Amino acid sequence: MSGSLWMPPGSRPDTLPAVPRQRDRPSWARPDPVDELAARLDDFIAAAVHPDEIAALLESDGLSDDQIRERYGVKNSFALAEELYERVERRYPEPDGPAHDPWRTGLLGCLLRGVVFALPGFGYVLGAPLLAGPQDDFGLPAGTVPLLAAALVGWTWNQGLAHRAYSWLGLGDRSAARGSLLLGAPVGALLGALVALIVAGAAHPAAVAFAAGQSVYLGAATALLVMGRERALLAALLPMTAGAVVSLVHSVPDAARLTLLLGSLTVVVVLGQREVAPRKGRGALSDVRLPPRGRDEPRRSRSRRTTMGPRLFGSLPYALFGLATGVLVLYAALGDVLAGEAYNAVAAPAAVALTLSMGPAEWLLYRFRSGSLAGLRASRTPRAFRWTTALTVVECLSGYLVTLLVLSLATSALWPHSSGFAGLRLAGLLLLGVVLWTALLLQSFGAVISAAAICCVAALAQTVAVVTHTGSPHWVALIVHGTAAVAQAALVCALLGRVTAHR
Repeated sequence: MSGSLWMPPGSRPDTLPAVPRQRDRPSWARPDPVDELAARLDDFIAAAVHPDEIAALLESDGLSDDQIRERYGVKNSFALAEELYERVERRYPEPDGPAHDPWRTGLLGCLLRGVVFALPGFGYVLGAPLLAGPQDDFGLPAGTVPLLAAALVGWTWNQGLAHRAYSWLGLGDRSAARGSLLLGAPVGALLGALVALIVAGAAHPAAVAFAAGQSVYLGAATALLVMGRERALLAALLPMTAGAVVSLVHSVPDAARLTLLLGSLTVVVVLGQREVAPRKGRGALSDVRLPPRGRDEPRRSRSRRTTMGPRLFGSLPYALFGLATGVLVLYAALGDVLAGEAYNAVAAPAAVALTLSMGPAEWLLYRFRSGSLAGLRASRTPRAFRWTTALTVVECLSGYLVTLLVLSLATSALWPHSSGFAGLRLAGLLLLGVVLWTALLLQSFGAVISAAAICCVAALAQTVAVVTHTGSPHWVALIVHGTAAVAQAALVCALLGRVTAHR
């Protein structure tokens, strides 16, 4: 059937029957919009470590404060983020497979560096006839003052030089690192030789020549170590080491001693020069002269450099750190002489033990960084992270002190005519180990100024005590090292307990 519908009289054709309005759900029956949002963002909120992370997500989704007030009844995104953070339980999902650890390194490589640091000491065994003679004005064996002065200059200069070269390597500019070493190593060797000549006094010229050779070696060895050529340096030192070992049990002619010393020094210098010399093509050596300033750059970059290199004065704290630690180590080696005791073991067991311990110390620094990274992943609260970090510091420092103790006792037992370590000497040496390791730890986290300042103050205090003849040198060393160790331990706790320091 078709046609229009019949409408009752009086009804308007434009009026439709009223549709009954559905009854609204009561407010108590509606789901909480905050709970709905928490359920939708559950995984992200559960893994958040701070409400600000959630606030950043809300703002990135385009939620304005007006929308948040209208929909969720809170003031702004931060208030909503705090509400969501409180409603969702913390859940930190573990990554699939073993976590990446950029600080994992092998122990063998670090031990190799420690051995390479210590092997040059055999050069003094071979060069002993060059240093024969009466005691000097300070009561030290003949030629000791030029050697110590040149060593301090070398440690200071090469520590700063190594930092500058490593800074260039960190920027990815290997050629600039080579250029720094090529220019800086000869300058440091020249400075060391000049200082040895100035302080020589009545010392035999052979002692000055030996000190100059020592300065040359320090510069060349620094270049090889920075460029990662420890094995080449070890190979160059082996003939000299073998000759020194033979000289301990059999008489070796002076000509053979001099040949071994000059031979090893020449090989180290040649290897260092080949490593840092400018290259043309693939591995081919070319003109070793430095190019004129700006000539090796494109024309458009001569007036303005495209990248910023490391600041020159940025290496100064590292140089001062090298000077201060060198002074502290020398006082530890000369403690018996300063106390008026026999000098037949000058610079022997203590210096050798500290030098050999630098290899394990380096590995334990990596171990700490690895442990702190694992603690950062496992900790749920800042307090738990601080506790984990403190335990890792104690573990690594204890391992280093045990290593230093074993090395000290071993070198003292093997060294001829050594009086051994006991009482104050051993305690002072172990406290010096605490100072050195915590200083290296602070330095690895960028707090080099604090570490250098404490070590410089300690070295200055010990120097003043020696010059003014204040107290027993062993007691002075114990007090100075203990004070510096406490100060640096406090800095370590204050700095490394913060999560942001481990970025």
